[in-house]
Amino acid sequence: MHSSLIGKVEKANRYSREPDRVTFESLALTFRGDNDTHRVTLQDGAWDCTCHFFASWHSCVHLLALQKMLGVMLPEDAQIELLPAERSSVAV
Repeated sequence: MHSSLIGKVEKANRYSREPDRVTFESLALTFRGDNDTHRVTLQDGAWDCTCHFFASWHSCVHLLALQKMLGVMLPEDAQIELLPAERSSVAV
């Protein structure tokens, strides 16, 4: 292997261990759930999912799973909770 390529591969390996170098600005994907396949998008910090739960709650397990997978690579405004603050104020 050419010596300059070895350096590039080493740098790529280092970058891959530093996910905070990457921030997603937009994302579109297909998520195969247990019961159905859903289209998930992230645009300008706003999520959308075609699952029925998202339609009511503006959050869902698909987004939570992606947030765990992508971690620090998501912009702060794309970090979501299953029960957003305005909905989670149910008396216990």
